[in-house]
Amino acid sequence: MLRIEVFVEHESQLGEGPLWDPKSNRLFWVDIYAPALHCVDARGGDMQTWIMPEHIGACALRENGGAVVALRSGFFTLDFETGEVERINETHPGELRPRFNDGKTDRQGRFIAGTMDFQEEGPVAKLFRLDPDMTLTTLDRDIICSNGPCFSPDGGTMYFADSFKKTVFAYDYDTATGDVLSRRIFASFADFQGYPDGMTVDAEGFVWVAEVYSGRLVRFDPRGALDRVVGLPVFSTTSVMFGGPNLDIAYITSMARPFGIRYHHEKEAGMIFAVHGLGVTGIPETPFAG
Repeated sequence: MLRIEVFVEHESQLGEGPLWDPKSNRLFWVDIYAPALHCVDARGGDMQTWIMPEHIGACALRENGGAVVALRSGFFTLDFETGEVERINETHPGELRPRFNDGKTDRQGRFIAGTMDFQEEGPVAKLFRLDPDMTLTTLDRDIICSNGPCFSPDGGTMYFADSFKKTVFAYDYDTATGDVLSRRIFASFADFQGYPDGMTVDAEGFVWVAEVYSGRLVRFDPRGALDRVVGLPVFSTTSVMFGGPNLDIAYITSMARPFGIRYHHEKEAGMIFAVHGLGVTGIPETPFAG
């Protein structure tokens, strides 16, 4: 039976990037504007927080401990014990408008993350790949708002949303090199109320998209056909990730401060929700191999 509950009552200003760690049975997520990285245990308690020096868009856990975080100016390493962050590289030197917004690892342990226009107007952003040797590659450009990179079960297809173009793209992805080979429209949100935000792929290869400003979880089959829609408690839903001991719980992040506006019906905005009973499981995220 489908059941939706508040999993974490903490109100993130702009919650994003839920990430389940099967080793520790903990859920990580970022609050972009706080800016902070948080995590809780499988019951939604024992919350830990790392304050970031810049806006944080995404996080990838490292194979040998700690994390790589995508901050406003570039990629950084994070030491969980000390809280120290150290710059790896800068992605938009001299540019003020872009900031990181979302990212995930591919099946081989590379970190794919994209930026967005801080003013949410122009195609000034890019999509990057950070390799385990810390080499940086630009995969795509002319993006307004990067969201939801995620991968098919075999890793050969990368899904990526440019939210303000209301489009989810599918890229043929070279698993050996991490290069993108082609791009096509996978799903259009032109006729939807909201915008495609964070995404994940389940074990059946179906793509789940959090539709922000509509409060829905939308599932597409691997061909891009609409398969299922699940209503959520708030309009300000931002991303989705499967987790829990059996990887069968969909965790949904949201934002408490959509452009400084709190709707009267959004009293739970910014909290994390757990959706039970969807009848599918997720795929464990690969740690960053560097």
